[in-house]
Amino acid sequence: MITLVLHKIGYALLTLIGVITVIFLLFTVLPGDPAQMMLGQNQSEEQLKVVRAKYGFDQPLSKQYLYYLNDLLPISFHSTNPEDYTYLNEKKYAAQALFGTEKTVLAIKFPYLRESFQKNDKKVSTVIAETLPNTMILAISAIGIAMLVGVFLGIVSALQKDSWLDKTIQVVSTIGMSVPSFFSAIIFAWFFAYVLHEYTNLNTTGSLYELDDFGEENQLVLKNLILPAFVLGIRPLAVIVQLMRNSLLEVMEQDYIRTAKAKGLSPFRVVYKHAFKNALNPVITAISGWFASMLAGAVFVEYIFGWNGLGKEIVNALNTLDLPIIMGSVLIIAMMFILINILVDIIYGWLDPRIRTS
Repeated sequence: MITLVLHKIGYALLTLIGVITVIFLLFTVLPGDPAQMMLGQNQSEEQLKVVRAKYGFDQPLSKQYLYYLNDLLPISFHSTNPEDYTYLNEKKYAAQALFGTEKTVLAIKFPYLRESFQKNDKKVSTVIAETLPNTMILAISAIGIAMLVGVFLGIVSALQKDSWLDKTIQVVSTIGMSVPSFFSAIIFAWFFAYVLHEYTNLNTTGSLYELDDFGEENQLVLKNLILPAFVLGIRPLAVIVQLMRNSLLEVMEQDYIRTAKAKGLSPFRVVYKHAFKNALNPVITAISGWFASMLAGAVFVEYIFGWNGLGKEIVNALNTLDLPIIMGSVLIIAMMFILINILVDIIYGWLDPRIRTS
């Protein structure tokens, strides 16, 4: 298992370098001057030159890429010249110098995701730290709903195969898979928060924390989580129902299940003790993939419900061409994809001894 984990970590690092390269090239080759995006159209050439020098935009593309890698690496090289882009500025880098020469310093630091173009040079890491927890809460709530309800309905559907209940669950889950999240968000917001507001007391828009009636303090408003979490969980729920049903039906045909039934075990013990864990493997794959994609796919749901998460921040950054926030957000989401895949491999090894052996 340790060898498998180390192998996956090495593969993840190579994948991450590839993602960083693609992100850099994708947003660097876009038409337009980044300095112009930051300062607007009515700025002098002198001001533009200062900004280009400050952020390294005046350097060749290869050197800009090395600057970007140097910013992201936890151990990096920095110049001792205050006029250089890589100068070890305490305000810019949360770094600790290790050793160096007259011209170069080796330092250990948190990855530097650069600064926002539109938020008064606010660090991208600060923006992400303020919004990512809300997106995580939304994604965890959504996948929790999808997992609990989806696994339960999948088991019921498999045990009641070809009955009216099974067919009803299949039809509803198929509809759930085919409806886009942004369309579901609009329908649910209109119906439950507008038409039925008198009964549900839910809001069409709102985030986890909102200002109180006096506009002085943020207060926790958990009811605002209900609609976006349910809407975001509809599609993975539908997928989990189908996977759990099909996987459980396949497992129930195995010889060891027939043996368990022949021993006189109750249907509940047969399913819970012998079939359930092995039927979970494809479900876990779906859950891991959907959870990671929710961090990116929550963009429209967050925007429609006014949820102050990373997705809504990405939409705002796209509207204002705030490239550092877009690049940093995409990079963080990619890292989460990679970490979740490693975690899934470890869970597979725990669930299935054959994987540990191989």
